[in-house]
Amino acid sequence: MTDRYTVFGHPIEHSKSPRIHTAFAAQTGQDLSYTATLAPLDGFEAALSAFRAAGGRGANVTVPFKEEAYRLATRLAERARQAGAVNTLLLDGSEIIGDNTDGVGLVRDLTENLQYGLAGKRILVLGAGGATRGILGPILANQGAECPARLFVANRTAAKAVELARLFGCEGGGFDAIPAEPFDIVINATAASLAGEMPPLPAGVFAPGALAYDMMYGRETPFLSFASARGACTADGLGMLVEQAAEAFWLWRGVRPATAPVLAALRAELAGS
Repeated sequence: MTDRYTVFGHPIEHSKSPRIHTAFAAQTGQDLSYTATLAPLDGFEAALSAFRAAGGRGANVTVPFKEEAYRLATRLAERARQAGAVNTLLLDGSEIIGDNTDGVGLVRDLTENLQYGLAGKRILVLGAGGATRGILGPILANQGAECPARLFVANRTAAKAVELARLFGCEGGGFDAIPAEPFDIVINATAASLAGEMPPLPAGVFAPGALAYDMMYGRETPFLSFASARGACTADGLGMLVEQAAEAFWLWRGVRPATAPVLAALRAELAGS
């Protein structure tokens, strides 16, 4: 019997997850179907229950249901607990196991696809919402010489950045508190790109050869344009999307798919659209 998986969201028609997981399944010879499910804003729990009752084996969860998925999980992976949100569910009998693959997806995109190692790097993360909370643990997971030299979280509301930094053992503050030094990696995890806006960044924020990474994908954002004009290398979050999906696929199936061909196909599709 074909195993069933889905992604829950609202909206959901834009999701590339069915395309990604169908490609992973074909590549690895896994017998599964993967669909997109539009859950009512007040009906995620009911939609998840119906999917489980119909034999669903696992699900991805996107905006705006990640926090509700966290609350519904009967067991949480440590990285989901750190993130305070769940984007991957393993449905195992009576158990709903919640995990969060966003952070490991980002780290793999940075270190493997883009070849930007984190050891000894000065990293600036913009934003202190759920997206940032989901990535800080994996960025800081390594110890000693393998750890970043510095990680600073900047946010419009300074208190949120300070509290998040305290939880993860790094530094944080308002945009006006960003240290007056160049950073090797600057990650935009704010919602500014959705609105076509630019986070306020100081002059000289990018070190020579720095990477500017926007977690938004599929468009040239003001942040990426700003960075490119100042000599930084730039990347969007499409690689993170594919890598977090690969981690979810591995959790479900015990098989790790090759991400490079799937990412290349998505890039080609976006370029032609």
